[in-house]
Amino acid sequence: MRLAAQHRLPAVYNGRFYVSRGGLISYGPDYVVQFRRVAGYVDRILKGEKSADMPVQAPTKYELVLNLKTARALDMTIPAPVLARCDDVIE
Repeated sequence: MRLAAQHRLPAVYNGRFYVSRGGLISYGPDYVVQFRRVAGYVDRILKGEKSADMPVQAPTKYELVLNLKTARALDMTIPAPVLARCDDVIE
């Protein structure tokens, strides 16, 4: 992230964490939803179900997060349709 900022390069990250710390944009799984789903798996294991019998689950919800402050620093104009699709916009 520092290298992209140092060279004023727009970069896409895989999680909200990077955008909240100055990255431009991220698209990745919503980790809050993932952690809630893990709780269900833990419950099933504690009730005696074998983990080997449980299916691997892919994320079901992805989020698009944009940092407008970073976009302005990079002299970027973000189109309104992209802003409308964002799950969260950090100003």
